[in-house]
Amino acid sequence: MKIETRSLNTHDRATLQTLITGISSFDTEDQSIALELVDFAIEHPDKKEYMFLLANNDDDQLVGYACFGPTPITQGTYDLYWIAVDPDWSSMGIGTRLLKAVEESIQTCQGRMLLIETSSSQNYDRTRWFYIKNGYELIETIPDFYRPGEDRVTYLKRFPPAG
Repeated sequence: MKIETRSLNTHDRATLQTLITGISSFDTEDQSIALELVDFAIEHPDKKEYMFLLANNDDDQLVGYACFGPTPITQGTYDLYWIAVDPDWSSMGIGTRLLKAVEESIQTCQGRMLLIETSSSQNYDRTRWFYIKNGYELIETIPDFYRPGEDRVTYLKRFPPAG
């Protein structure tokens, strides 16, 4: 199976919407926010606040995506906003390939680190395990951040200096 990553194009919006609404751990608010970022990136291609990498399979079918960007007022710090794989294609290494492509892109831009925030909710157990499996360190937990009983969990990976 060959997976290729590529940049976002304007014609990707409908396919991304289908993928995003098919992710069971994304509630309607998550889906709305994820699509807002897609729309922003499509409408403002010159701005680099939200960068996208899309994963396509051998048949040029969109099977996953990641959205990331530089953290405002920092030097070389980036945030991963979303990473998602079509449920029909999960557990095939696509998420790991996307995350590695994001890391490479960040390092190409002299990025020093990538931060990832997620929920402590049981719906995100596999997500948290995925980040740890890919070398991310748990650096903070903010109790009751999202709502009572649902913490914000933050992971970090540092990159070696360029050169």
